[in-house]
Amino acid sequence: MSARGILRLIILVQVLAALGIGVALTEAGASRWTAFAAGLGAVVLVRMLINANNFVMSARCASPTPSEFRLKPLGSLRLFAEEFMSSMLYANWHGPRAVPRTRIYRDSTLPPVLLIHGYGCNSGYWCQLARRLDAARISHASLDLEPVTGDIDGYAQLVQHTVEALCRQSGAQRVTVVAHSMGGLVARAWMRAYGTALVARVITLGSPHHGTSLAAFGLGINAAQMRRASAWLQALEAGENAATRALITSIYTHHDNIIAPQTSSELEGARNLAFGGVGHVALGRNPRVLDAVMGEVSRP
Repeated sequence: MSARGILRLIILVQVLAALGIGVALTEAGASRWTAFAAGLGAVVLVRMLINANNFVMSARCASPTPSEFRLKPLGSLRLFAEEFMSSMLYANWHGPRAVPRTRIYRDSTLPPVLLIHGYGCNSGYWCQLARRLDAARISHASLDLEPVTGDIDGYAQLVQHTVEALCRQSGAQRVTVVAHSMGGLVARAWMRAYGTALVARVITLGSPHHGTSLAAFGLGINAAQMRRASAWLQALEAGENAATRALITSIYTHHDNIIAPQTSSELEGARNLAFGGVGHVALGRNPRVLDAVMGEVSRP
């Protein structure tokens, strides 16, 4: 099943659960509005607990947070609220409706951008960044990595085909890749398989370049490949040289609730840009992060 299908199934389960709670409360004598609010509130509460649990699990394996990125209580609340809203918007609106798209602007002087999503997601993750690229009239394309639990190396051919099509349609000789989470590893695996002749720059957001402890709870070949010190990650690192690393900008957050330790996103030889007060999913929506991404995309 595709990520889109999985998200739609989850929505169906949520709706049925809310209706079940509502009907039970109505039969118990509650008003319809009270029953509706209770059913909806129960679903939201479960989703909040799932997000909170991610923060708890990542905190157990967290890297030390530099003093300049440490948060006060209000900052922690903002962090959680933004991550929760980002997750809900993606899972309940953007992701279930998304299809890969290509936008070509003939007057653009910058390399076109290929958008690669992360584990368990699809092209809907890039809604906010795609709007910025449209506003700047930068050609771009997105894709859906399938199968959802497949081998990361197996995605390289799809990336190559999409890059070739994007170059052909835009008339460009190279592309800039922007990749979230596992997508950053997909980009690196693609460069290992096909070389860097078509690469202007690779920008990764919250990618587990050295693995994440939470991958132990994931399903599929790709989740196993993202585990800390996996043989696959070691082979990927061994297959790169300094020139390849110099093409990469790694943007990450010291408060990532999926990548732990958070410094796993630091990549030797790459340009590393650290943020604080931003969660994993929110990296694709946070204005400060998107400003940095657009700056990297536009950098000569």
